[in-house]
Amino acid sequence: MTLTLLYRGPLASCNYDCSYCPFGKARHTPDELEQDRRALGRLVQWVVAREQPTDLLFTPWGEALIHRHYQDALVDLTRLPWVRRAAIQTNLSGSLDWLERCDPGRIGIWATYHPASTARGRFLERCRQLHRRGVSFSVGVVGLREHFDEIGALRRALPEQTYLWINAYKRDPDYYDPSDLDRLRAIDPLFSLNLWPHPSRGRACRAGHDVVAVDGEGAIRRCHFIDDPVGNLYHTDLGLQPAPAPCTVQQCRCHIGYVHLVHLGLRELFGEGLLERALPGWRALAGREGRG
Repeated sequence: MTLTLLYRGPLASCNYDCSYCPFGKARHTPDELEQDRRALGRLVQWVVAREQPTDLLFTPWGEALIHRHYQDALVDLTRLPWVRRAAIQTNLSGSLDWLERCDPGRIGIWATYHPASTARGRFLERCRQLHRRGVSFSVGVVGLREHFDEIGALRRALPEQTYLWINAYKRDPDYYDPSDLDRLRAIDPLFSLNLWPHPSRGRACRAGHDVVAVDGEGAIRRCHFIDDPVGNLYHTDLGLQPAPAPCTVQQCRCHIGYVHLVHLGLRELFGEGLLERALPGWRALAGREGRG
C-alpha cells in the first residue's frame, strides 16, 4: 500500500493579496521561516528513512515555492525510488529553474491562477514551462463573477490536455444564477462537484486508511478537516485504519477532502493525477454533475 501524506507545516504567508484569503501579503520573520524549514526537513528525512511507497501533497497556508527549502525538498523527494509523486499547491509566481533537478515523472503541480495578482501571459508562460518539461499539472481559479471572461480566455490559451478546474465561491449560497452555472460547467465539467458540500458523516473515506494529514510537529490526523490527532509521525505508529472508515464530520467542502470519499469514485477518475488534480481526459466528462 502506498501511503499519501498531506503536509501543511508552519508556513502561513503569501506574496499575493487575494481578498478572499487570510494569508495574502502576510510575511514571516527569518526565525519563523527557519522553523518551517526545520519542520520540512524533518519530514523529508522521515520519508528517506522509511523506504516504503509514499506520496506527498504539500498544501501550505499561502505560497511555499518562493522559498528555497520547498524547492529543495521536492527535488530530494522526486529522486527517491519509493516516492511515486511529490506534488504541491502553488500560484506559480516563483522561478521554476529548480525543476531541472527533479525527476519530471514524479513531480506534480497544482497551480492556481489569480487574475487580480498576476498577468495571464506571465502565468501561461509558467504553464508552458511545465508542459515543456513533461510535468503533470492542473490549473485552477476561483469562480468569481468578475473573472468569468478571464477564466474563458485562460481555457482557450491552455494546452488542450490541461484540466482547468474552477473552485466555486461558496460564501454566498445564491452567488451563481443558472446561466453562470452553465457557463462554468462548459469549462469545468466537474464544477458541480465543488459547488455544494458533500454529506460525509458515516460515508466510507480513505482518509485515515492510506492517506493522512500531517502538520509541522508531526501530528497525524485523518485529514485536514478532522481536528483530533490519531498519532505522531515521529513518536508513534501511524494509527491507520485497516480499511476505508466512516467519516466523522457532517460535510466535506474541499476537494482535498472529498476526493477520498469512496462513493464519489474520484480516485479512480483522476488516477495518477490525483494529487495535483490533473485530468488529461477532462473533455470526455462533459455533462457529468453531482452533489455526492
